[in-house]
Amino acid sequence: MAKKSKYISQKNNNKLQEIGRLIVTFMNRNSTKIYNYKQIADGIDYKNPRQRELVVQSLHNLLSESRIKETEKGKYIVNLNIEGTLTGTIDFNQAGNAYVRVDDMKDDVFIHSKNVKDALQGDKVLIVTYHFKGKKMEGSVLEVLERKRDEFVGTLQLINDKDFGFVVCDKKTINTDIFVPRGKLGGAENGDKVVVKMVEWRAGEKNPEGEITRVLGAPGEHETEIHSILAEYGLPYNFPEEVEKEADEIDQQIHESEVAKRRDMRKICTFTIDPKDAKDFDDALSIQKLDNGNWEIGVHIADVSHYVVPGTLLDDEAYERATSVYLVDRVVPMLPEVLSNQVCSLRPNEDKYTFSAVFELNDEAEVQNEWFGRTVIFSDRRFTYEEAQERIETKEGDLTEEILVLDRLAKILRKERINNGAITFDRSEVRFNLDENSQPIGVYFKISKDSNHLIEEFMLLANRKVSEFVSLNKKGNPTDLTFIYRIHDDPDPAKLEALRDFVGTFGYKMDLANTKKVAQSLNKLLGDVKGKGEENMIETLAMRSMSKAVYSTDPIGHYGLGFDYYSHFTSPIRRYPDLIAHRLLQHYLDGGKSPSKQDYEEKSKHCSSRERLAADAERDSIKFMQVKFMEKHLGEEFTGVISGVADFGFWVQIPENGAEGLIKLRDLTDDSYSYDAKNHLVEGGRTGNQYQLGDQVTIKVMKANLIQKQLDFKIV
Repeated sequence: MAKKSKYISQKNNNKLQEIGRLIVTFMNRNSTKIYNYKQIADGIDYKNPRQRELVVQSLHNLLSESRIKETEKGKYIVNLNIEGTLTGTIDFNQAGNAYVRVDDMKDDVFIHSKNVKDALQGDKVLIVTYHFKGKKMEGSVLEVLERKRDEFVGTLQLINDKDFGFVVCDKKTINTDIFVPRGKLGGAENGDKVVVKMVEWRAGEKNPEGEITRVLGAPGEHETEIHSILAEYGLPYNFPEEVEKEADEIDQQIHESEVAKRRDMRKICTFTIDPKDAKDFDDALSIQKLDNGNWEIGVHIADVSHYVVPGTLLDDEAYERATSVYLVDRVVPMLPEVLSNQVCSLRPNEDKYTFSAVFELNDEAEVQNEWFGRTVIFSDRRFTYEEAQERIETKEGDLTEEILVLDRLAKILRKERINNGAITFDRSEVRFNLDENSQPIGVYFKISKDSNHLIEEFMLLANRKVSEFVSLNKKGNPTDLTFIYRIHDDPDPAKLEALRDFVGTFGYKMDLANTKKVAQSLNKLLGDVKGKGEENMIETLAMRSMSKAVYSTDPIGHYGLGFDYYSHFTSPIRRYPDLIAHRLLQHYLDGGKSPSKQDYEEKSKHCSSRERLAADAERDSIKFMQVKFMEKHLGEEFTGVISGVADFGFWVQIPENGAEGLIKLRDLTDDSYSYDAKNHLVEGGRTGNQYQLGDQVTIKVMKANLIQKQLDFKIV
């Protein structure tokens, strides 16, 4: 082998680094294989004598950096135990490139599509990192350490005149098709939507091998696509028999011996306010006037922890699910129906066990006293939000006086909360009117009114006060007791600065001096843009500047609500963290010691992960229904608003029904358009035409793809 050069210029060094990167990428394709330098040179297409000399020099550099090992003279293998390796979770984008999230690292590591090896979405991977030409850190996948999943949803494509095929996965983040050999087709026919289990991925093979475990049906059909969403996110629609059996055997009777241990509040005026189609009533409110002129308001929550106890199959299943999932046409519940809709549900005219937060409020909605503990209640009335709203607006009907008092107090609480730094994102949610076959026949928007805000404010009060009760002693100092919090970190300063600079071009100002000023500025901004052309764009960008709320044992506060301490306590029928909060609160009320924080941090992470998954599944079901609804409007024109911009096109949302479609840049034939990320727009090089986030445009519906849940629009 040629001798290493004693002096290497900077230019030459950069060249060697580039070649080194090519070598490591090539050798990583099969990290168990041993190569000689000729094989490596051929592998990176460096074949003439000068190029091979550079390869030799690069190999010396890689050896000195321990990136590779020399197994014997002139034989090399990738060093999997080298410095510069990191472990993290891989996340793919639509282009097939990926980012690896590494704990305790601020920035993700970029992985080019050619360097992802056999990694799939969500896998835990070992990567080697490098800096290339002064750019941000990049990396290559060395090894998949742990698969996130081994089952995928896709469409079977049989090869003509062959008895094997490939499953083309629905999600583009799965960057390969799965080979299914003879004998493992599971009765599936060509074109069927299926669930495929990956069983093996041999080194050097382009495709993994799998077997079909479930046939879902014909692509595009309603039940097929809904069950595809359930399978894609690993959502078990049915409960195991043994869990159902355990739930059915629960004692549903109200026993006087149990009532005697609780605060009996059955004679106090109590009612629920819920959506008209709700079946699981988590919460109820009670109200009575005290002799001193103050109001006693009880926030009563279904006592799920009385029925679902640790160590049971029922609890294990609830923890695994961690949340109920609300798809457009069905609910995937956390608890079996006998619990969620019957035993625990606070149905009218029935005695129910509850866990309550009881507050004494004066006429200014200031908390004078508080009490937490187990209770028994009797709900006198079940209101829908519409019925409660009617009483607020007309001041007529049963229990009007009680609802008006609660409404007045709630409005004071809301005003105070906003003054203390809460941010008021009041975005409407899309809902569908379905026929008897679950087909969408209409679209409407759920808009929060006073009755919604009434419930919201008292639930927020209970959640905050429970959290403060556990977390602070009577002097207001932290107790450091283990608890599960709902936390929301401060926004990313860089995103806020970008938002400030951008809205400045429209004449709006933002003060970023401190967190309270930021919150005030955001509220003013959201108020100022109401009804204006740029409302949608600025609201969208403001939302994107926010952090994501998660569960944690570390009480860093909730930025969006403006609370120092906040927990979820009010929905244990549909959220496992609330069930944990109930158990811990009772444990501390009984004088128990603080349990291990680490155990509960793991539980917090699991619940956060399941919540994200549920949100993605819900989003997919809405997209599917929107595409299904828009199928009837192919060829029709609509006025829409640009809701997102990318380097390949932009999305337009139709305000009247919430449907969103893509306009590809390649379909804009009047000019060649380029993407301006900073200003969220695309611009024509010749005409100067611009399409910017928030712009109003007229579109025609061209294509509705039910399988990809995607609409294609055309500019008119």
